[in-house]
Amino acid sequence: MTAQEALKKLKEGNKNYCSDNKNVVTNKTIRANHVSGQSPFAIALSCADSRVLPEAVFDCDLGDLFVVRVAGNIANTSSIASIEYAVAHLGTKLIVVLGHESCGAVGAALAGGDNGYNLNHLCAHIAPAVASAGSTEVADVVKENAKLNAFELINRSTIISNAVKNDGVKIVSGYYNFASGEVDFLD
Repeated sequence: MTAQEALKKLKEGNKNYCSDNKNVVTNKTIRANHVSGQSPFAIALSCADSRVLPEAVFDCDLGDLFVVRVAGNIANTSSIASIEYAVAHLGTKLIVVLGHESCGAVGAALAGGDNGYNLNHLCAHIAPAVASAGSTEVADVVKENAKLNAFELINRSTIISNAVKNDGVKIVSGYYNFASGEVDFLD
């Protein structure tokens, strides 16, 4: 599946989700079909927030998405390595960096202060978005953060950047709205 076809499928799935017309039907047969391997049509770098489930948001079934979740949907070494695996070994052509409304990690980065070693490290990944968003509104920084982390995937990974240049891989960023369920693609 091409990146454009995958993006179209995600957009259609999101429309299904928003209209409560979901098609996901995971069952024994589908589980059995995935025992020997996977071939996801898209990768989602998403926040770990319990209210954002990429498989649900895009009306996808078992094996459809390769999901990497970390607070603030940041492109850190581990999340990049996971995405590299899906690009290099599974042949997945679309990567979506998915931010969301009311992101707590972005809120923590905006608030600043000492949150301890680990959370400070996470907030340091969000700091560039805080600096470049031109706003202190969480929504604005979330959108900027998604865009910057999409760029970081290319900037920090030879595997991903080569796949974008040579193999038809596309990276897009999105913003998930809680009340409507709609994903606004930012690219």
